Amino acid sequence: MPLGTLDRTPPPFFRQGTPALTKLVLCSALAVFLMAADNRLKLTQPLRAAVATALLPLQRALMAPVNLAYSGLDYLNGLQQAIAAEDRVRQQLARQAERAERGDRLAQENTRLRALLDLRPALQVKSISAEVMYEAPDPYSRKAFIDRGATHGIVLGAPVINEAGVLGQVTRVFPLNSMVTLLTDKDAAIPVLNARSQRRSAAFGGADGGGLELRFMAGNADVQVGDKLVTSGVDGVYPPGLPVAQVAQVDRKVDSGFAHILLTPAAAIDGVRHVLVLEPLSVQLPPLPEAPPAAARPGKGKASRPGIAGSGAAP
Repeated sequence: MPLGTLDRTPPPFFRQGTPALTKLVLCSALAVFLMAADNRLKLTQPLRAAVATALLPLQRALMAPVNLAYSGLDYLNGLQQAIAAEDRVRQQLARQAERAERGDRLAQENTRLRALLDLRPALQVKSISAEVMYEAPDPYSRKAFIDRGATHGIVLGAPVINEAGVLGQVTRVFPLNSMVTLLTDKDAAIPVLNARSQRRSAAFGGADGGGLELRFMAGNADVQVGDKLVTSGVDGVYPPGLPVAQVAQVDRKVDSGFAHILLTPAAAIDGVRHVLVLEPLSVQLPPLPEAPPAAARPGKGKASRPGIAGSGAAP
């Protein structure tokens, strides 16, 4: 075979063509150019939107079994929770029905007893809602200002409460706002009644730790940790039965005749925003009978009789 007829071109496997490094540089530059162009000119956004629109039915079709499974599990869980909630509500309704019936019986019995004893009806306490504006900046007292004053019907000495219990008492009234002295103030005091032992006492503010304390209680007084104290109503200011505090510590000192009793206020003093201002009971109580004149008092008439005065004046 003549040598000129031989194919001297290399097979495709041995063809080198463009170097690999050049291809890498070109592809990298093209990728950077496309990313910059897409970021600046938003070239691929229409293409991306078209592809997303075309794939949306397929995605929904593929997610349908998953959503169906989750929906079935949610339905079963919700059904179980609804059945459990219904059982709890039925039990709560049964308890409330029993309490309501018992309360009606007690109210009827109270009405009959009051009629039997010829007692006057219980006082209806009026209330005015208010909002706490700010606390007094004095670090040595606990006072707060509310947004109701004399123009809204607030009177001096009105009790201030919230949903937890007694907060304090109005001690200064202005036309549009009022100052409330809180129970934890060092000058505050309130008569209380031990709900367990039915013993009256007085709670004073300014105790250690910003709480209350019972003063002038004998060392052997029937007071225990956890006793709840409520308003006694004997002062003519606070309605009876309002929560005041709970006994937190009882220290029966041997060297003293009195016990050191610390209380925790029933109502959280800090962070209170909405309160109720009650009308003092003294406003609704009947006025006290006037004292008789000096001439009508026993013993005064004898000294003013002429015979006795004349016998003292004779020589």
